[in-house]
Amino acid sequence: MSKSFQFSVAPQKLWQAINPWTFYQQGAQFGLINIDLGQTPHPEIEQAVLDEVGSYGRQLGRIGDALEVLIDHLKLDGLSEAEADALEILKGQLAEVRQVKRRAREAQAA
Repeated sequence: MSKSFQFSVAPQKLWQAINPWTFYQQGAQFGLINIDLGQTPHPEIEQAVLDEVGSYGRQLGRIGDALEVLIDHLKLDGLSEAEADALEILKGQLAEVRQVKRRAREAQAA
């Protein structure tokens, strides 16, 4: 009988230690939506703000709402074309955010 030729690319022992804490430190992703807080000297404060004040999206939404109030009530005479464009682009994005929120509320109501 002739010997058959065997060739293997995989290692003989195939295993992987799964430790969620080391996964996180390596930048691994756990869920569908993950927020990287980045390098901060006080991550516990960042987390407390998220828990007690609101998500980044909620905070940005409120900042956008407040900016829109200011834009609508301030005299904007003397702005350069680029400055006026920047405000118009922001107002357009805020309007798009309102549309997305409206669609989400309508979908929930249905």
